[in-house]
Amino acid sequence: MTHTALIVDDERIARNELEYMLRDYPQFEIIGQAASVEEAVERIQALKPELIFLDVQMPSASGFELFERIPVEAWVIFVTAYEEFALRAFEVNALDYLTKPVRQQRLGAALDRFLHRIQLKPSTVGLRMSDSILLTIGRHARFVKVASIDSILAEGDYTRVIVGGNSIGTVLKSMREWEQDLPQDTFYRIQRSAIVNCEHVDRLEKHETGGFAVYMHNIEEPLLMSRRSARQFRERFSI
Repeated sequence: MTHTALIVDDERIARNELEYMLRDYPQFEIIGQAASVEEAVERIQALKPELIFLDVQMPSASGFELFERIPVEAWVIFVTAYEEFALRAFEVNALDYLTKPVRQQRLGAALDRFLHRIQLKPSTVGLRMSDSILLTIGRHARFVKVASIDSILAEGDYTRVIVGGNSIGTVLKSMREWEQDLPQDTFYRIQRSAIVNCEHVDRLEKHETGGFAVYMHNIEEPLLMSRRSARQFRERFSI
């Protein structure tokens, strides 16, 4: 299957160089170029590409303004010489962020990420254990393997992500969003403020409240599973 792509960059040499690099990936077809956000709007509406390579700083308008002009349904890979825009790029759900000059190996990794995302069956909801999720933590963005997550803990409007027994920071993502996205056959919401990876659970002990004390690998203090969640947990896992 061939996937269509559009290159948006105000520098003609940069557009042509990227198109030349993409010739090594026959599964991708460059169906157009645009030198500005205005041209990009026209090309996207007419050609409906699956993937957009988008520069950030262009004379007439920033690449980010594209998202304000039209709904962008395509996957977006930002390509720019300015690393400081990476955080904002991920805030608009960019697939990846490449810095110029683009290296062939790094481009290949971004394209592999695109192919992995679209190969998910349409009926599949949310993430799989083998997926990596891009999290914006503080001023940085990092990929985290779903299978490596121990638990998710609520902290106001934020949630804290625990990996390897340690907190890697907080993200602006609600418990409800996590619950919808994470694989439901492995992650379970044991109370309003905690979701655990059942594969990382060491043991369950009955608690005086009628629920369970949930002991995780590499974490000394147990989490408390509410009485209501414990009842649903038994039903779900046939305990």
